[in-house]
Amino acid sequence: MNEPAVPESYSLTRVQVITASPTIYALEAAARLGGVHPEMLRYYCQLGLLGDARARPGAELTFDDDALYELRRFENYRREHHLDRQTLRLIAGLWREVDRLQAEVRVLRGL
Repeated sequence: MNEPAVPESYSLTRVQVITASPTIYALEAAARLGGVHPEMLRYYCQLGLLGDARARPGAELTFDDDALYELRRFENYRREHHLDRQTLRLIAGLWREVDRLQAEVRVLRGL
């Protein structure tokens, strides 16, 4: 099969795709990016809002982009809908359950 003719005025550019490793943020950086005080972020971790692993005493508090997304989501609900932190904890559990169930459905549909 013949390739289409390319005008001489066109030049081909080689594109290199670079895969980056996930960005990890320390407590202070994550708090700043999430728009909360570091102590508030620490408290959210103690409540288990950002996962059980961060809720354990002495856990290393580092955050990835997914955790920052959840933090911003919590703060939006807290500020815009005036939800207290215990209600946020309940909502976080429901979000995780929905995510788990959606993953399970995807697996079952793949069978």
